[in-house]
Amino acid sequence: MICEQQIRQIFEGKSVLIAGYGREGQSSEQLLKRLLPDHAIGIARNDEEIVAALKQHSYDLILKSPGIPTFRFDGLCDSNVISSQTDIFLQLHADRTIAVTGTKGKSTTTHLLRHIIESTRGHVVMAGNMGIPLFDILDDIEDDTLVVAEFSCHQLENIHRAPHIGILLNLFQEHLDHYHSYLDYQLAKFNIARCQQPGDHFFYCTDNDDLCRLVAQYANRLQGSLHPYNIKDSRARVADFETSLKGDHNLSNILVALMVAEQLGIAEADFRRALTSFHGLEHRLQYVGRYRGIDFYNDSISTIPAATQAAVAALGNVDTLILGGFDRGIDYVGLATFLPSCGIRNAAFVGVAGRRIASLLPKGHELNCLFEDDYAKIVDWCFQCTQPGKVCLLSPAAASYDAFRNFEERGHRFMEEVKK
Repeated sequence: MICEQQIRQIFEGKSVLIAGYGREGQSSEQLLKRLLPDHAIGIARNDEEIVAALKQHSYDLILKSPGIPTFRFDGLCDSNVISSQTDIFLQLHADRTIAVTGTKGKSTTTHLLRHIIESTRGHVVMAGNMGIPLFDILDDIEDDTLVVAEFSCHQLENIHRAPHIGILLNLFQEHLDHYHSYLDYQLAKFNIARCQQPGDHFFYCTDNDDLCRLVAQYANRLQGSLHPYNIKDSRARVADFETSLKGDHNLSNILVALMVAEQLGIAEADFRRALTSFHGLEHRLQYVGRYRGIDFYNDSISTIPAATQAAVAALGNVDTLILGGFDRGIDYVGLATFLPSCGIRNAAFVGVAGRRIASLLPKGHELNCLFEDDYAKIVDWCFQCTQPGKVCLLSPAAASYDAFRNFEERGHRFMEEVKK
């Protein structure tokens, strides 16, 4: 059910530029060459090529890949010509799409929803920010198929139609290097609500102040039905559900998944059964194992302070914490204040972000500190300093791009060093 004619109508007669040539850009090229083999398509692989292409030619439609900041196009083209795979996919399939966004928790919640629907209801496909381009699933969509998608801020910023069911988990400072301001980042995420139509549904967590402010500001202009929830509701409703997921933040994710499941007609008893067979994802409070009496956890996905604080609270008994990496200008004052008060004795500070966090520690703190960028040396130090029976946690509160391709590579490196 690829909607070939509709896709042709979107692109026919238009000069098209694919901006960014990663996985999504290549996916766009493959689809267009298949459906419009004689159509001329421009390809700009990076920022420099994009600038050069737009200075030479005026395009009718630009397919922007998520890795390309929108401000790269400032002064080079009309913003109305910028589109994306997400934008076009939702023009075709918004009515069958359930989408999850948020600064943290979206991957776990997306995979959980896919698992629940697949276990209880029927045919479902998953795509989006986890590395599956939306155009790649077009051939898999049948009349009764539901789509569960994880959307980043970059995928949502140019959409004109939001998913039928949208979930916004939280908003924290992140990706500030891609936006003029934190507000611009928030508004990109909030398109999942702002672009809905009557009959759609928007689920959001009221524990997050920034998110609540946006909902209040735009309440009169939101057309979808609002479905708020919070951690108090989660503790009352799903705390006794059998699950391998740890922490209050995951209780919150389970509750919103249950609310969406009920919206789809899935009974709570069926949800409970399906939940028992769902296991958390890699690099998200992932248990590495017990070595020399120490429990090691890999939470490399935590790239903001709130995620790190949630991880420490979820595990308890954390004796040693590994922090830092690539510095994107996030506010670390709250995290630095939190560290000496949560029972942690040892902290390894990595990269520029780690040094900045350490510089903000309260005077007179009693943390045993290491400043090191080599994970082999960091892990050796963790073995020396961590008390048996306690936890050593990698939860960096920073991106990984100073030393690794992504957070996955960082997490794998940590686990390899521990297992050595």
